[in-house]
Amino acid sequence: MKNVWLHRYVVLWAFCTLFLVVAGGLVTSHDAGLSVPDWPLSYGKLMPTMEGNIFYEHGHRMVATTVGLLTIFMAVWLWRAEDRRWMQNLGWIALLAVTAQGVLGGLTVIFLLPRPVSIGHACLAQLFFSTTVAISVFSSPSWKRGSIMVDDDGAPPLHWLAIGAPLCVFIQLALGAAARHQAIGILPHVAGAVVATGMVLWFTVRVLMRHADYDSLRRSALALVSVTFLQVFLGIAAYMSRLATAEAPQPMPVMVGFTVAHVAVGALTMAASVVLSIQVFRNVRRPMPAMQTARIAIPF
Repeated sequence: MKNVWLHRYVVLWAFCTLFLVVAGGLVTSHDAGLSVPDWPLSYGKLMPTMEGNIFYEHGHRMVATTVGLLTIFMAVWLWRAEDRRWMQNLGWIALLAVTAQGVLGGLTVIFLLPRPVSIGHACLAQLFFSTTVAISVFSSPSWKRGSIMVDDDGAPPLHWLAIGAPLCVFIQLALGAAARHQAIGILPHVAGAVVATGMVLWFTVRVLMRHADYDSLRRSALALVSVTFLQVFLGIAAYMSRLATAEAPQPMPVMVGFTVAHVAVGALTMAASVVLSIQVFRNVRRPMPAMQTARIAIPF
């Protein structure tokens, strides 16, 4: 029973982390990054007047503090309740990551939004959210039922795609963060979207064509391809809304809405790619080296 409640708690923790990503996107989209000029306090207070952009900046800090506290409790719970040592270590790694994320958030204020720190802050947020989702998978009842172990004789090995797809998605998210913080133009992000989408399609179609009979692989692949198409649509909508409201004196709700949704679904895309990769490494046997060299390199 305690493990069932642990899993439910981890799922709640993951949802709260996604909400934190949304809160961070609201800060950036509203240009509210320096609306509170000090840190860790806000105007020297624990709770300033929540008006204007202070609402978004200080609200983001409040959500971050909540997620930090939830992470502390989660790490201790894993340490006390989990028999798997690697799961205990993963909990401590998550705690270190959220601590580093808080420090990076503070540095963005102290040093007046330096672009490398702001981009690192955004990228670490994506990695941390994917970690929460991975822990929720590892703590789930379906994980404890064991693996199915199927064979894959395609080339390149499916395990290579399981590494390449999340890596491409993460690079694309980093390019998006750099574009939002005006460190680069939009073209690298657009080019990255083409590469990342193509890699995701290759990965998911390969899984669906060869292993659609297995629920854990099929569901994970369908989730990844669905959220990826949604992300592409939101990316186009966010860009078009930004162009349409470029002359507005302040960020417009339509632009903010599409941009924040694009950021949030980007986090879901990264997490979904990680989940599918986890399922591949858990349930698909690695082909023998001799068999790999004998195959013809075809996509599927």
